[in-house]
Amino acid sequence: MKVLSGLSLALALSFGLTACGGSSDADKTPTIPTPDQTPPELSADACYLMQTTLGDITLAIDLTNTPITGQNFKQYVDKSFFDGTLFHRTINNFVIQGGGFTSGLNHKDTDEPIKNEAAVGISNERGTIAMARTQAPDSATSQFFINVLDNPHLDASASSYGYAVFGQVTEGMDVVDQISIVPTTSINGFNDTPVDEILIESISEVSCPAV
Repeated sequence: MKVLSGLSLALALSFGLTACGGSSDADKTPTIPTPDQTPPELSADACYLMQTTLGDITLAIDLTNTPITGQNFKQYVDKSFFDGTLFHRTINNFVIQGGGFTSGLNHKDTDEPIKNEAAVGISNERGTIAMARTQAPDSATSQFFINVLDNPHLDASASSYGYAVFGQVTEGMDVVDQISIVPTTSINGFNDTPVDEILIESISEVSCPAV
């Protein structure tokens, strides 16, 4: 898939952060923040070292403003679910996505889907980590993505449920950037898949930096 620019990129990719299963939400009314709500600042309640085959990425996860989403990620980490999974979708100037497939694009069984917390109002800015989902708003399970650029079109709005941000990269954005520009191809219906597999070797809890 060729990289598009401007509005074409936003329209083409805003529906691309999908996981397996689910149904359309086109006939439902989004739950969005009230107009006078001030989006909260991300809280660093739990921190993790993600070791990949292209380098290390450190994440700070928000359990305060996005407790469902943050705990969901923590539970997957605690049972080593992500170890050996792929960054299976990488799109330059957009996102890198992973957390659902092992080598060879074999799908991993997941826990039940969670409620979408995008209405909290935290924006999909560069360096934030958010949940991938199907078109159904409450369908996210294990797959996540890291925003390579600011992607406000992925936020909750009057016309979209949005994608829930639940943390941010504190170290290793150079690694994220490198992952985002690797050569990609289409494999068995998967688009923007790295030609050479990029593995998440492990994710382990570390101490959060002192504020």
